Amino acid sequence: MASLLIKGGRVVDPSQGVDGQYDILIENGRVVKIEKNISETEATEVLDVDGLIVSPGFIDLHSHLRDPGQEWKEDIETGSQAAVAGGITSVCCMANTDPVNDNPAITKYIIEKAEKVGLCDVFPVGAITKGLKGEELAEIGLMVKAGAVAISDDGETPKDAKLLRNAMDYARSLGIPVFCHSEDKSLSAGGHMNEGFLSNYLGVPGMPAEAEDIGTMRDILIAKLTGAHVHICHVSSKGALEIIKRAKEEGVRVTCEITPHHFTLTEDAVRSFDTNAKMCPPLRTEEDVKMCKEALKTGIADVIATDHAPHTVDEKMVEFCQAPFGIIGFQTMLPLSLNLVREGYISLFQLIEKISTVPARVINKKDIGTLRRGARANIAIFDPDEEYVFTKEMIKSKSYNSPFLNEKLKGKVKFTIYNGKIVYKDV
Repeated sequence: MASLLIKGGRVVDPSQGVDGQYDILIENGRVVKIEKNISETEATEVLDVDGLIVSPGFIDLHSHLRDPGQEWKEDIETGSQAAVAGGITSVCCMANTDPVNDNPAITKYIIEKAEKVGLCDVFPVGAITKGLKGEELAEIGLMVKAGAVAISDDGETPKDAKLLRNAMDYARSLGIPVFCHSEDKSLSAGGHMNEGFLSNYLGVPGMPAEAEDIGTMRDILIAKLTGAHVHICHVSSKGALEIIKRAKEEGVRVTCEITPHHFTLTEDAVRSFDTNAKMCPPLRTEEDVKMCKEALKTGIADVIATDHAPHTVDEKMVEFCQAPFGIIGFQTMLPLSLNLVREGYISLFQLIEKISTVPARVINKKDIGTLRRGARANIAIFDPDEEYVFTKEMIKSKSYNSPFLNEKLKGKVKFTIYNGKIVYKDV
């Protein structure tokens, strides 16, 4: 039987409270031992990772793989390649495909194609409503049976509160979370960046933070009413985080995520009309960025997720107000998140928890986000101190829409292991 011994690294596994020098023995795609000084004779292959960090494979709860229907931007294969280059072994992909993932046939297509590619888990997030139109519930039960791990209309969260209530009731009965892009679009419609002094100065229509705050409050109140688990996506505003904090104190089943770009960049990144820094929700103020970091520190924010959203060069190389929202994020998640550790907001242990252990809990997956004996051997191995310039040639995605292109980053994935096999190595 083929076996792999990972030897000499610092193992960080929050699911077990482990942080120290250990070896890991893998057999048949699963972890069989975590001990000090496992003999090399016990394995058919030895991977020496002295000086590197070994953790559970990262889990990204929020991404767009554009497959089916927009494969010129990304597909499941290239998205998987980009994910594992970022240490991500499990990806949740949103339902805004073409056709929309609102039925079990599309859900099965995504899962089967990902299994054929074989680089990482791709967990579909099914639509709440048919065609993301907000009019009629999608085939939620059948999608969950086919493998969907959550439901979301993502950027088109239903306007109809009664419809969302029905969806949350259904999701609660099925034991899955509802992922909400919380935004009152009647307030933000027509906006292209954060509303404030800078948007007025640049003459760009703004999106007020209150649109996010109001949407967050509504979605949380419906979750409180139904007892459902609501997961608030890509939180960017101080107000929304304060609302989430109060809801948690009241016992509402709410979790939330923050993206690396929202705790790294401010609205100033679009001062030059850089469309690669245009996203929804938009980059906000320094005060909002600081609150995002504090929320990750205090536990108000549970998860770091990328909202990986590929767009082609042609789509982004237009006037700012004509460009689509979104950036790629798989390969920059780790280095940007490590800045939180370097700045003293969170420890490395807490970071690994927010990109592996907690995301696994959100989607109710017990055999990932952990290095426990018997768990699937999905593992990220990285050097937190390696510096490099993030170039176009490094990008595994089909698209290059990143505001961090040609920037110096610190922290690099060296190996990614999926089901016991090395699926990425930095050579």
